Amino acid sequence: MSNSDPIPETGRSIQELTLEDLFSNKLTDTSCVSVDKERQVWVATEMCAQYTESTVDSIVVLDNNNAVGIVGGYELLDHIRKNPTPESQYLTKVEEIMFKHFPIVEKKTKFKDLMENWQNSRRAFAVIPKGFDNYYSPISARKMLEVGMRVKANFSISSVLKNKIVTFQIDDPLEKILDLMFKNMTRKLLLENSNQFISDRLILGEISRMLKLEENVENFLDIPASRLRLEYMTVIKEDLKLDLLCSIMDKSDHPYVLYNDTVITPWDICRILLSEESLSAYCRYCPYCGREM
Repeated sequence: MSNSDPIPETGRSIQELTLEDLFSNKLTDTSCVSVDKERQVWVATEMCAQYTESTVDSIVVLDNNNAVGIVGGYELLDHIRKNPTPESQYLTKVEEIMFKHFPIVEKKTKFKDLMENWQNSRRAFAVIPKGFDNYYSPISARKMLEVGMRVKANFSISSVLKNKIVTFQIDDPLEKILDLMFKNMTRKLLLENSNQFISDRLILGEISRMLKLEENVENFLDIPASRLRLEYMTVIKEDLKLDLLCSIMDKSDHPYVLYNDTVITPWDICRILLSEESLSAYCRYCPYCGREM
């Protein structure tokens, strides 16, 4: 099954379909990125700077090849808030900051149960055991864009529940930026009066760079936003349907789009899919060329 193949009609709503129904043999194509629990935090910081916001999204923490936790932007930035010195990146082990109660799901797990797990854990990431040698595959909110690309629903961007746009100023210190992220439970902030943004991944990338190249950093929280690398978010002006919106987001390194006065993330796509009640909405059209398949 390719990304543009229709989802098989089973008479059930999307929320009742299993992960195997939604992804078929592609479900475990990707393997989790992992780190040993004894490694230092700086290793996880560098790894998350590379993988956060991909279908991998978080790093799986292993103990003798068994998954015992995950570490992602939330854990690493929370550690920086509490321990903002470079030394703490080298003196702290990954197991000391990892999130232990992460969801482990199966191929037969229903989408609605996956969403419930994510809502309870407050992490839109889970692992699926491959069934041999303790290998795992990831399932993330971003991966659900592949499902959205194959849905032809009576949905348009204008019908999305409006998300509050949280902004920062270019002279704000990292301390204020992190406070805004945690207070508003968001991984991205928009630069005031622009379409540039900062994310957990971009912050971790800068921290990783400083650890390698700068010896005079004493407190990461004092770093001004002007020193952080920003990205331009995708601005959408048309009231697109779900499949085209997901296609645009899926092609982006940072699946974060701006439409009028709201921002849309992969988590919003997950909530939309959870609300789809009829399989009659499933597309039989290629999301790229629009031709019937």
